[in-house]
Amino acid sequence: MDEPRDVLILGGGLVGMALAIGLARAGISCHVVDRAAPESQTAEGFDGRASAISTASWNLFTHLGLAPLLESKGCPIAAIAVNDGLRPGRLDFRPAEGEGSLGRMFANRELRLALFEVASGEPLIAWHPSSEVIARERGAHGVSVTLGDGRTLRAALMVGAEGRASPTRDEAHLAVAKWDYSHRAVVAGLSHSKSHDGVAWEIFYPAGPFALLPMLDDEAGRHRSALVWTVAESDAARVLAMSDTAFLAEAHRMMGGLLGVIELAAARASYPLNFHHTARIVSDRLALVGDAAHGIHPIAGQGLNLGLRDAAALVEVIADGMRLGLEPGDAQVLARYERWRASDGLMVAAATDGLTRLFGIPGRGASLVRRLGMAGVQRLPLLKRWFMDEARGVSGTLPRLLQTV
Repeated sequence: MDEPRDVLILGGGLVGMALAIGLARAGISCHVVDRAAPESQTAEGFDGRASAISTASWNLFTHLGLAPLLESKGCPIAAIAVNDGLRPGRLDFRPAEGEGSLGRMFANRELRLALFEVASGEPLIAWHPSSEVIARERGAHGVSVTLGDGRTLRAALMVGAEGRASPTRDEAHLAVAKWDYSHRAVVAGLSHSKSHDGVAWEIFYPAGPFALLPMLDDEAGRHRSALVWTVAESDAARVLAMSDTAFLAEAHRMMGGLLGVIELAAARASYPLNFHHTARIVSDRLALVGDAAHGIHPIAGQGLNLGLRDAAALVEVIADGMRLGLEPGDAQVLARYERWRASDGLMVAAATDGLTRLFGIPGRGASLVRRLGMAGVQRLPLLKRWFMDEARGVSGTLPRLLQTV
């Protein structure tokens, strides 16, 4: 039996590992159990999977000691351009002079490598990779899990961080509102002849958004971007079965030649798109973070940032509670976490779902209304500022770990 710790985190992905490091920096011990093997998540090369890290999330990484490892790995997002099917008129978001970028794009592999390196140096983190949980227990005096190798891990609080299909959430019978968009995201890495100039493009088609996300040039100096192309589920097999030449020709047409000559820099992959929102994110000695609590459409690139805000808030309420003599699983601690995170999670989930449905309405009339709306926002600096603050994660009451260092 391993020694008891303060918190037991089930899921060692980006959010779960960031939570573990945040707890350790606050002097709080934890177990992290992950079924995946580290080497499977940090294989060499760019696989097209990338994440936009908001300003607030970068502040979190700085507080956690990740910034020195990641500083040179991320591509600043200088602007965000939103367009309806390459028709005339677009909405541009650019930071004011001296405000820096709107965020940074990172290959997921680079984020994992940095998180694993920092976590490995924290004695308060007991990491259990390649481990299967076969039983979970939550009682009046603590929580525990039994692993496939027979070991039992104990703590005062259990955290579900396994992602959208969280067995911890389902076993706790926490109600989930969910639906399937009947769409699939096709992800690929591209190299291209024209520079992206740090602009992230979101081009909307009736089937869904076609996103081009700026990445750093590769070692040979070739310009790179990550592509997230939403297609109808019924069309996904055809798109994935295309030859590389046909796929690139179709992608080039859909982006209107924005990036010049394009080539595949990583193999294509895909995943289904769905929505879920958990009405309650806590139960007896249990808290949910990240996709275990709210799985949203990638339309605005906010999924990981939303999960990192969960992690920062949970670290703060646990640390504050322990200073007052409360244990991490205390009902008062968990109630504060739920109050803090409920409105933000619901608002972001509703906004991304609404945008998905709004831009999915076909027809010229609907397109005209959307473009008139974008033109209106383009002319209203205060409204644009509000949208940018939301995207950068700097609005509302921020946990200390998300505030500027």
